[in-house]
Amino acid sequence: MRAYLLLMLVAAAVTYLATPGARWVARRTNAISAVRARDVHVLPTPRLGGLAMLLGIVVAVVLASQMPFLSGVFADPQAWGIVGGAAIVCLLGWADDVWDLDWMTKLAGQVLAAGFMAWQQVQLTWLPTPEGLVITSSRLSLFVTVLVVVVAMNAVNFVDGLDGLAAGLIAIGGSAFFLYSYSLTQQSSPENYANLATMLLAVLVGVCLGFLPHNFYPSHIFMGDSGSMVLGLVFAGAAITITGNIDPTATGDALSGAQRVPLFIPLLLPVAVVLLPLLDMALAVVRRVAAGKSPFHPDRMHLHHRMLALGHSHRRAVLILYVWAAVFSFGVAALVRWDWSVVLTGLGVAVVVALLLTLGPLRTRGRFLDDDVATGAVPAVPAAADAVAPTPTTTSHEGRS
Repeated sequence: MRAYLLLMLVAAAVTYLATPGARWVARRTNAISAVRARDVHVLPTPRLGGLAMLLGIVVAVVLASQMPFLSGVFADPQAWGIVGGAAIVCLLGWADDVWDLDWMTKLAGQVLAAGFMAWQQVQLTWLPTPEGLVITSSRLSLFVTVLVVVVAMNAVNFVDGLDGLAAGLIAIGGSAFFLYSYSLTQQSSPENYANLATMLLAVLVGVCLGFLPHNFYPSHIFMGDSGSMVLGLVFAGAAITITGNIDPTATGDALSGAQRVPLFIPLLLPVAVVLLPLLDMALAVVRRVAAGKSPFHPDRMHLHHRMLALGHSHRRAVLILYVWAAVFSFGVAALVRWDWSVVLTGLGVAVVVALLLTLGPLRTRGRFLDDDVATGAVPAVPAAADAVAPTPTTTSHEGRS
């Protein structure tokens, strides 16, 4: 565990220290989020935080490759395949943040990055069901792998609309996934806790934590496409590689009790971690297609926009969405340690609390969570006839992320 925590700390420190440099590069290359009609931020903001994230990942992985404890992890090219894929989408995101690429070009670049990972043996070869469904066709394995990676990248992209939202959601969900992966490694390989997925998740959580001080409201820099796609790709890579820790030929007769649970978790936990982004993306596609528009047509109907419409301040909306992410991800991860009935009871209580926070009186109370407290601004008192809610200084990051 100490080795993983060290990698997390290194990734966080490098990302934190490199982010001002990424902000400088963004200004020099004009990678700036302008204020557009669909946005809710009021000032142009640099958006190349992904460069600092990529640097944090690279430095942490290079350090891990020099650790005797993790030397076996680098016996095959999977780790470098994920790092290479992250570099590809980071450069793609940089180009999009500067030149605003069309969606087909972005999709082609995402497929290229996912294909590179698959070429480096990061592939889904079976699905973790009780029967251990093996994907016998190499073409089907490649297609499913690329699909999972592309969906994960775009899901994180869609949810990145409030300061600190995407980085915080991945940090929380990644922490739950990290604890699950470490616990699974203890069960499956008690003599050696070295594991690629656990290492990647530790690094992923670290870069998110290192970036958050710069990105939480009021944000000084956005992660941009270069960041959201890197987070999605690395998370998907970890989720794919973790299936290698479970024997696909195992059956219910061979496993019992808590040992049977891991057969389901690799399928459920990644979905739980990105449930909010996936839900946001699915609703956006349905909404836009039903209106006769392109699925990629931007609007102001994302989940984070709805939170603001409920009356929540920017910071309050982000923190409540953090709560929902923790409920789903840690709820599923808890199945590894506790009986499903106990977990289901706790999950029900947590959902009720999250609903009260979302729809209850906190929408108009909790002065310390108001946006003007964070910025030090003195809120104006508008006349009754034309009172309006204060405009949060963020952006709908679809198109910026």
